[in-house]
Amino acid sequence: MKALTLWQPWASLVIAGAKPYEFRSWRPPASLIGQRIVIHAAARKVDREEACWLWTLLMDRHHSEQERIAAAETCLHADIAIPILERGFMDGLEPLPLAAALGTAIVGEPRLGTRIAEEFGVPRANDSDRDSHANLGWPMLDIEPWPEPIPMRGKQGLWNWPDPADFIGDLS
Repeated sequence: MKALTLWQPWASLVIAGAKPYEFRSWRPPASLIGQRIVIHAAARKVDREEACWLWTLLMDRHHSEQERIAAAETCLHADIAIPILERGFMDGLEPLPLAAALGTAIVGEPRLGTRIAEEFGVPRANDSDRDSHANLGWPMLDIEPWPEPIPMRGKQGLWNWPDPADFIGDLS
């Protein structure tokens, strides 16, 4: 099984279903589409300013049309994302796990980011040139969170999740 390492809070947002697409500049390998992958949280600490900025953006989405569009451009489900983002910057809350696998998801057929943003309520621009520069959104489908994070060093990009048999040999 392949694994994909994401920085926090993005990994937790995917596993919670708040981030239904993982955006990349490249298309996933054809062999990966329709397959289950492990969602892994990187060891990099949460950027508290980024988490707070996103939280504020989502919280303010009802104040004006401009703020609604700005929040929609994140392609996040705000009501699910807000409590996760709070864990990224508020003291006293359980921190988001780092250097750990959080669960699995099935990678769907990738879509243009500009088309995905429309689903979230971002008005379509009239310049078709935007599509040629848009990132691809990999749908994260059939998410299965694990009851507990599994500590594991990750790697950039896609990497091979170890087979449980690899660990059994270490115990003897």
